[in-house]
Amino acid sequence: MTPLLLVGHGTRDETGAAEFGRFVERVRARMPVDVAGGFIELSPPPLTDAVAALYDSGHRRLVAVPMVLVAAGHAKGDIPAALAREPERRPGLSYAYGRPLGPHPVLLRLLEERLDAVLDPAERADTAVLLVGRGSTDPDANAEIHKVARLLWEGRGLSMVEPAFVSLAWPGVPEGLERCRRLGARRVVVLPYFLFPGVLPDRVVAEAKAYEDVEVRCADVIGDCDGLAGLVAERYDEALRGDIRMNCDTCVYRLAMPGFEDRVGAPQRPHHHPEDPSHVHAR
Repeated sequence: MTPLLLVGHGTRDETGAAEFGRFVERVRARMPVDVAGGFIELSPPPLTDAVAALYDSGHRRLVAVPMVLVAAGHAKGDIPAALAREPERRPGLSYAYGRPLGPHPVLLRLLEERLDAVLDPAERADTAVLLVGRGSTDPDANAEIHKVARLLWEGRGLSMVEPAFVSLAWPGVPEGLERCRRLGARRVVVLPYFLFPGVLPDRVVAEAKAYEDVEVRCADVIGDCDGLAGLVAERYDEALRGDIRMNCDTCVYRLAMPGFEDRVGAPQRPHHHPEDPSHVHAR
């Protein structure tokens, strides 16, 4: 049966890398196929070692699911480029590439669970939520954070849900909190839109706690859980069937978006990944 390869970006945070490893074990326990996981940079195990483990077990085709929430540079360029090197190293290897995890109703439910862990439902009517994403130079990816924020707002009785970013895009966490305050929020729950702990989620919390002009509570990241494992299994099934329904209507590599016209048709080249042995010597 076609194995599953979970591809993470990687983090310098040992807690985040360990939680990714626990999640791989969770997925492995629930799926009737071989499962491996690896990172494209910053953390062991490297992606190429995870592929090697599946290949050495006799597999010649695999399904790779990117462990990312939005279709930004990692999903569009870095991970595909890292995967493309693997058939060159291992004769006969092929793969199907799944789509990013979000936006998805399962993620909205998991975000609501993280919200409920720090907020009594009776407090929702006078509480704002600041949904904080990573941030990107890709406007399509940033727009997805706005979409998730609006979907989370609808029908849940919250005062408001505002989007913000921790890097590369505006508004940042302080600006997002200030906007909530000026719009009349009595309290704000900062809700990180991240899969696992790491340097950037820690920065979100630090910036949120430094804001003192309104009551601020910090929710946890989505984390290792059964709901996320079920979503990964769904993305695996899609890729296995060839049913990849990505929405490319606003992709800067296909459409001339204002300010990004030079990206139309541009090749997807990953940035330098020092942990990948192809950048050091032939393997």
